[in-house]
Amino acid sequence: MPKMKSHSGTKKRLKRTASGKLKRSSTFHGHLMSHKSPKQNRQGRNTEIVSASDVKRIKHQVPYL
Repeated sequence: MPKMKSHSGTKKRLKRTASGKLKRSSTFHGHLMSHKSPKQNRQGRNTEIVSASDVKRIKHQVPYL
């Protein structure tokens, strides 16, 4: 049986933490930042943990992450 291929886009957007959780960057923080509040800009710099309901789907996309 050949190895499964990892989804390239998902692979570039996620990192695994030391405890095994998946870490991703915040949304709504790529561009068009001038009209957003300073609080929203500041909180957008942080990373977030992927929710448990999404982990199963992501593990299917990226089996070797």
